[in-house]
Amino acid sequence: MPIVAQSTETADWVSRFADDVIEESERRAPGKPVVVASGLSPSGPIHLGNLREVMTPHLVADEIRRRGYPVRHLISWDDYDRYRKVPAGIAGVDESWAEHIGKPLTSVPAPKGSAHPNWAEHFKAAMVASLAELGVEFDGISQTEQYTSGVYREQILHAMRHRGDIDAILAQYRTKPKAAKKQQKPVDEAELEAEEGSGAASEDDGSSGSAGYFPYKPFCGNCEKDLTTVTAYDDDSTELTYACTACGFSETVRLSEFNRGKLVWKVDWPMRWAYEGVIFEPSGVDHSSPGSSFQVGGQIVGIFGGKQPIGPMYAFVGISGMAKMSSSRGGVPTPADALKIMEPQLLRWLYARRRPNQSFKIAFDQEIQRLYDEWDKLAAKVADSSALPGDVAAYTRAVGTAAGGLPKTPRPLPYRTLASVADITAGHQDQALRILSDLDPANPLGSLDEARPRYDRAEAWINTHVPADQRTIVREEPDTDLLKSLDEPSQQSIRLLLDGLGDHWSLDGLTHLVYGVPKVQAGFSADATPKELPPEIKTAQRTFFALLYHLLVGRDTGPRLPTLLLAVGQERVRSLLGE
Repeated sequence: MPIVAQSTETADWVSRFADDVIEESERRAPGKPVVVASGLSPSGPIHLGNLREVMTPHLVADEIRRRGYPVRHLISWDDYDRYRKVPAGIAGVDESWAEHIGKPLTSVPAPKGSAHPNWAEHFKAAMVASLAELGVEFDGISQTEQYTSGVYREQILHAMRHRGDIDAILAQYRTKPKAAKKQQKPVDEAELEAEEGSGAASEDDGSSGSAGYFPYKPFCGNCEKDLTTVTAYDDDSTELTYACTACGFSETVRLSEFNRGKLVWKVDWPMRWAYEGVIFEPSGVDHSSPGSSFQVGGQIVGIFGGKQPIGPMYAFVGISGMAKMSSSRGGVPTPADALKIMEPQLLRWLYARRRPNQSFKIAFDQEIQRLYDEWDKLAAKVADSSALPGDVAAYTRAVGTAAGGLPKTPRPLPYRTLASVADITAGHQDQALRILSDLDPANPLGSLDEARPRYDRAEAWINTHVPADQRTIVREEPDTDLLKSLDEPSQQSIRLLLDGLGDHWSLDGLTHLVYGVPKVQAGFSADATPKELPPEIKTAQRTFFALLYHLLVGRDTGPRLPTLLLAVGQERVRSLLGE
């Protein structure tokens, strides 16, 4: 099985794959462009797990392109797959769509209100837009167009002539129990479907009745469904007779002229490897089991005169803060969903920094702030040449492609700060600009555009993924009862803060001030480091912070205090703190 070895080293996995792919391409097809491939089925929202099917070959293709080799990244849109079930949670879709089960995806109406001509185009369009934003260069191939225009006619006739050979290969696995899969974690049926990758993995491997085995499924000429059985076929005339179990329709056609059907998945995929000359294509983790599409395809591809691509099996992509991904369930996080709350560079980085066989999570909850902090630290290390080579490689692949850099935020301010500002200002852009300009008074923002698109992503995250009870609402009036109840040490801490506001009105200055007040109260310098302080200072700082949150927003916690103080404004802070 020609699977590329996956090292456990932390070096750049993309370069290692590129080395192997170039070498294999020169051996198989010298002088021709390197061909890498992905397959996506637009049967529903194309989710972030499916994106790994694209990003893995994209990153390898881009590395090959950077080295000066011609390369094609094919994305086969499996839009001639059967419509298998009605996805839950898609607006405008109800169980009446079940009447279309068995039809090609391009023959199913688009969800209500869609501007697209059919189901497949509706879900394909969203992915195409996201891939453009991510800088993914590809050649798209519609399998509906390929099959209905007769492009694969010779391959279909060849498969029918060699149906006995194909059947013999498949028979090796039909009676064998599948090996127990090593689970990374418990998975449900929906997750397994998400992991399978391209193609209709649950599709049968061809009809085998009294007339024998056939690797071809016609779509019914009456009801358009693939619930058909081939009852007779003549190799010389190519006359094929089929019957539909859904509507009872039957007809005899010449397969040499007939374009309303397709090879079954386990034959279709290796046929395409041979037809396109694919050198590299990843596959989902389920392809590691005996009888899986990838392993069986490795034998069937020889019937078409081709070789199996090399490529890794990729692991599951999880979601932090949202339900598990599945194309069959509602609330499926897609690349478009992720790109609403994070810049393309960050999303590219999440796929580039992990080897394909490593699972990882994409954050839609508070974890996104930590990820952005990590990303910004990496950017700083790359800038001062202190980053490790593997990290530099992942960063470089994230910020641009062989075609150039991706559009970026001119002033990439901390995401958590932008989120706090967007939260507090509730859409008032003039207020947001005022606060962000105060972060660094020596180098203020001239326009909010300097902080975009990162600011817009942070604002979208606040508005769509932070629960209402966690949003920040600044008090309109001082909490006079709480202010009157304060003991002398608490009153002193408030006075120390107010006395220092004017001289410390910047993000760094206020950070120094709010952490310094409890130190000064305890008799230490405001500049004292944690190593110079007793443990109780941390407790005093938490108590002081909680007091300020209660006086400003009526809660125990909130956005980082320096950001909150800047957002509220000096005059209003003084009023709320009783001055």
